[in-house]
Amino acid sequence: MAVIDTQGRLFGKVSILDVGAALVILFVVLGIVLPGSGGDSLIAGGSQSVEVDTIVLGLSASNPKELIKAGDKTNFIIRNAPAGQVDIKNVEFLPRNLAITQPDGSVKPLPDPRVEAQYVSNILITLEGKAEVKGDNIKLGGTDIKIGVPVELGGQQYNFKASVIDIRTDK
Repeated sequence: MAVIDTQGRLFGKVSILDVGAALVILFVVLGIVLPGSGGDSLIAGGSQSVEVDTIVLGLSASNPKELIKAGDKTNFIIRNAPAGQVDIKNVEFLPRNLAITQPDGSVKPLPDPRVEAQYVSNILITLEGKAEVKGDNIKLGGTDIKIGVPVELGGQQYNFKASVIDIRTDK
């Protein structure tokens, strides 16, 4: 008796195509059920504390120092996807300077004398939160975060558009 007959059946009883389909279904089910084979292995690096430096340029507000303070929490939005709340570790208001040419030809940074400049701020904000880190991939709130990514910081009275300029992890 032949293993495969002329009609493509194993031992004259089961079709080869049926056996192949059953094996594919079995492997799919095993891939879903067995531990370590699902999506959990993608975040095997675990959760780590990260610091993210963001910069807000040209913020127009009458008194931004009252809006955002170190020690508060803020909503963090990456590419229009909410990434949860993070702690505000540090807020630094950067000076608004102009490059002024001096009589000897040198250039000196001096405070912007325009009246409207008092209502425009540049702010360096350091945020702290937990992220999933695996190699060079950092996910905050399930969304990849990288230098240069536009983000939003949202509170009860503000919504700042910022840009990520640095990311530090505790290694």
